[in-house]
Amino acid sequence: MALFAHGFRPFFLMAGLVAPVAIGFWALTLAGVALPEGPLPMMRWHAHEALGGFVTAAMIGFLMTAIPNWTGRRGYSGAPLMLIAALFLAARFAMLPGSPVPIAVAALLALAPLPATLLLVLPALIKAKSARLFGPPALVLMFWSGQAMMLAEAAGWWSTPGWASGQLLMADMALLLVVLIGGRIVPSFTLNALRKTARPAEAAPLPGVDRGAILAVVAVAWVDLLAPGGVLAGLVAALAAVLVALRLSRWYGLRTWQWPILWVLHLAYALIPLALAAKAWSLLGGAPWASAWLHLQLAGAVSLMILAVMTRATLGHTGHALVASAGTVAAYLLLLTAALLRSFSGLAGEGALQVQLAAAACWVAAFLLFLAAYAPVLMRPRADGKPG
Repeated sequence: MALFAHGFRPFFLMAGLVAPVAIGFWALTLAGVALPEGPLPMMRWHAHEALGGFVTAAMIGFLMTAIPNWTGRRGYSGAPLMLIAALFLAARFAMLPGSPVPIAVAALLALAPLPATLLLVLPALIKAKSARLFGPPALVLMFWSGQAMMLAEAAGWWSTPGWASGQLLMADMALLLVVLIGGRIVPSFTLNALRKTARPAEAAPLPGVDRGAILAVVAVAWVDLLAPGGVLAGLVAALAAVLVALRLSRWYGLRTWQWPILWVLHLAYALIPLALAAKAWSLLGGAPWASAWLHLQLAGAVSLMILAVMTRATLGHTGHALVASAGTVAAYLLLLTAALLRSFSGLAGEGALQVQLAAAACWVAAFLLFLAAYAPVLMRPRADGKPG
């Protein structure tokens, strides 16, 4: 068992476990199956576990993998990793439907893993003496602040800002992390692969677009926090959609078709401007079919990028070739299908519920395929015999 030999191992595994549970239980509720409520009502539990469970697990796994790479320290392993994993699991069980744990206790447990992780990685960041390395952890802290807003209202600690504001803050911080991290790894991995072909390429210059796209998504988050759901939020989302699409257009995504491990990164990034455009259309034009834009942002752009990064990082950090198996490709396509079906289920009219249930089935199937392929890899020692 090498499950606690590196930070990504337990948390990518738990992300793969939480994802189908959070959506699967909610789908059962939509289908009319009566499940006992726990500390949170079912709809709120579903929303919280998608963000505070699935996305949080992926973030912790990312931080514990990236920061050793950025700072040159050894990977996180052993007792500290076990402690944070135990906190995360305790929170998941405390929050489960039917759990007798009071919401105040469950909320404290749910809020513990991210601060514990940030405290664990803080010494390495301080020792590195590089201000830019604090950027992603700062966004993770903002993401956690949204979770605190949600659970504080649920526990009765305060009411404003509350659940809706916190949920939107978590969603926007997750999107901003995808914009930032994806903006580094997608073109880098792509250009490295193309340099090994007969037609190498370099990113076409578009002065100001990279910075403008990032600042526009930052503006989206600020407006959503201060004046959500209005004309300004729609206008800023439209601007961000254009700039992110321009940024993506320079990365030669169409030339990655023979490498699924690469094209899925481009596909996930392409869902960002699509989600922002749907948001703008909904807020500015009142289009009912675009009203589920938040699902396109989270179940689409954020979740597909998480799955893409988890599969690639797991293969790379366990000594395997960076080649997506048929099952992995099927998981990518099923997750994309789930996001599109859920986001545009309103177009089905009276059949919207059936489309949503189909979306949930695709989502669950995608993560079951991930677990089937990667749970053994995450638990076994590296294929090349190296530590980690």
